[in-house]
Amino acid sequence: MSDTAMIEETLKDAEQRMGKAIDALRRDLSTVRTGRANPALVESLRVDYYGTPTPLQQLASVGVPEARLLTIQPYDKGSLEAIEKAIQKSDLGLNPNNDGTIIRLVIPQLTEDRRKELVRVVHKKVEDGRVSIRNVRRDAHEMLRDLRKEKEISDDHEHDAQEDLQKVTDKFVGQASQIGQEKEEELLEV
Repeated sequence: MSDTAMIEETLKDAEQRMGKAIDALRRDLSTVRTGRANPALVESLRVDYYGTPTPLQQLASVGVPEARLLTIQPYDKGSLEAIEKAIQKSDLGLNPNNDGTIIRLVIPQLTEDRRKELVRVVHKKVEDGRVSIRNVRRDAHEMLRDLRKEKEISDDHEHDAQEDLQKVTDKFVGQASQIGQEKEEELLEV
């Protein structure tokens, strides 16, 4: 394998892993409650379904009939109470309204204090995402250094690869910041 192929492989792997960190950040932020109804709030909620913790999205369809209302229609009516209990136990702070066939979740307006608290949560999740991206950079950096030590690539190639790695890292860190900024704006929107 040529030295440029090894470098490209290392950079491509780092870029894929950084992309996965961005995807994980998006998923993580989708669970932060804003003033708007969003199915992602409850879809990954674990429901004790006949003794097995099951994601809500496997047990019911989640709809958004209005901007501040979620409806949860179980596929099996026997799971209605289990879903209701899971919502009550969760840290969402939502009170489910069960009419025997469907659960309605009214998303209340966020208080100013709660908004500020959620913005802090978003900042922490974004910083965790940035740390994940930097960890990937560190791993790739070490791989490139090892390749140079083993004389599989030259010093110049390693230096150029490090610069490319930094550009990729900056791009993904910028994406993480942008995603965090958008979520923050969504939270502060009244």
